[in-house]
Amino acid sequence: MLHEWNNLTFMHWAYEPAAVQAVLPPGLEVHTYGGKAWVGLVPFMMRVETAGKRGVPWVSNFCETNVRTYARAADGTTGVWFLSLDAARFGAVAVARVGYHLPYFWSRMRVRTFGNIVTYESRRRWPGPKGATSMSVIEVGEQYTPEELDDRDHWLTARWRLYSHQPRGLRFAQADHPPWVLHRAKVLHLDDGLIEAAGLPAPTGDPLVHWSPGVDVRIGWPHPLA
Repeated sequence: MLHEWNNLTFMHWAYEPAAVQAVLPPGLEVHTYGGKAWVGLVPFMMRVETAGKRGVPWVSNFCETNVRTYARAADGTTGVWFLSLDAARFGAVAVARVGYHLPYFWSRMRVRTFGNIVTYESRRRWPGPKGATSMSVIEVGEQYTPEELDDRDHWLTARWRLYSHQPRGLRFAQADHPPWVLHRAKVLHLDDGLIEAAGLPAPTGDPLVHWSPGVDVRIGWPHPLA
């Protein structure tokens, strides 16, 4: 599938590794940076196309917010582990749950942009826990030059593999996209319940924030993890 991830904000908090390890499945180990695990809240707009560049009815355009962390598999690879993914299209939720075994939830969502201010809103509908909500207001700043981005910026955002779990074991899929264009950003308001709904303690302190206009992404089919 071909994706467009647009108007995207990364918000990351540092966690004690043991807290994150507790929500990972057997076979994955928390991947740390600076001795900490990192948990991201990532809202954006999604467009999905087939390989023939055609939109998918009832799936193609929708808002999404994911709660993610980073893990290492037994084969030494690293990638993204999604704790939850909320999407505004029921069809997308059904396809991702069946085809990729990802923990998608159907939610009522909205993304609004006023100049350099972006507002993301989400309220979970199905399956439970119903009513889990998230609202964030982001002020977008200047674009980073390549020289201004450090190793941690790339570590948090440049990820090319995702893991999922099904009864027969762990699976992985590759994600191929160009480098992110990242901007400075600031949280003006945040009221989030999705991270706690995913089984983690509420984050503390201000998040590390990046905003991007987006990238085009090619997502491969899932394969068994060796």
